[in-house]
Amino acid sequence: MKTKKIIQALVTATALTLGATLSATETIVIKGSDTLGAKMVPQIAEAFKAKMAKQGVEVAFEIAAEGSSTGVASVIDGTAAIGMSSRDPKAKEIAKAKTKGVDMNTITVAKDGIALIVNEASPLEGIALEEIELIFSGDVTDWSGITAQTGSISAYTRNTSSGTYAVFQKMAMNSRDYGSDTQKMAGNEQIAAEVASNANGIGYVGLAYISTPGVKVLPVEGAQPDSKDYPLARPLYYLTNKSQPLSPIAQQFIDFSLSDEGQEIVKRVHFLSIR
Repeated sequence: MKTKKIIQALVTATALTLGATLSATETIVIKGSDTLGAKMVPQIAEAFKAKMAKQGVEVAFEIAAEGSSTGVASVIDGTAAIGMSSRDPKAKEIAKAKTKGVDMNTITVAKDGIALIVNEASPLEGIALEEIELIFSGDVTDWSGITAQTGSISAYTRNTSSGTYAVFQKMAMNSRDYGSDTQKMAGNEQIAAEVASNANGIGYVGLAYISTPGVKVLPVEGAQPDSKDYPLARPLYYLTNKSQPLSPIAQQFIDFSLSDEGQEIVKRVHFLSIR
């Protein structure tokens, strides 16, 4: 009788442990780029959570969209399983990672065109790279310098921790410094909102924000931002540490992001699929 009670107790304990394991929430921490983290990654995360829930697995996400530099740093210091970046890691960041035993890995999850936007009332119908450089470097501060329109130009940029800030500076400005009068914004959404409310505004955003009411997208050198010939296109990355294997659930999330289902979400938020 005593043996039977012991067996029953062991069975009960095993069942409780198994139940706790099955019901435990697995959390994936993701930090970095606002371009990825404001819309695309949260939507992929929600779809992934729903898919895993059907399999009896509860998944939670902690997503902090604070800029690509934050994404790189979070992988180096181990505070995130996955970093998000809209630029390549810098040589000094890779060197710092190596000193801490981190082997930085970049995974292209989508492609993006950095779109130039103006207020919908602007007479501009297109813009050249040379004109972009003149405006954002501060060489031209009035619209009369490049068009029949007059008025002081309000140029909106991302802040210095943004990967888009650095990529735009390199690709559209020949690595020149931004003009002192350019206005730094925390994210794409803020830039789009400012341009939509300012008839003299111009800024740059990811493709996920080109449908903001009140703004107009300018072809650059005659090419639309979602075309293969667009001169301001760039890859969007997940960052991981190859020296530290991901948890199975984090790896499944990355695989889901790269799958047909995940890439449909990429296209739905107006980025370009890698497929």
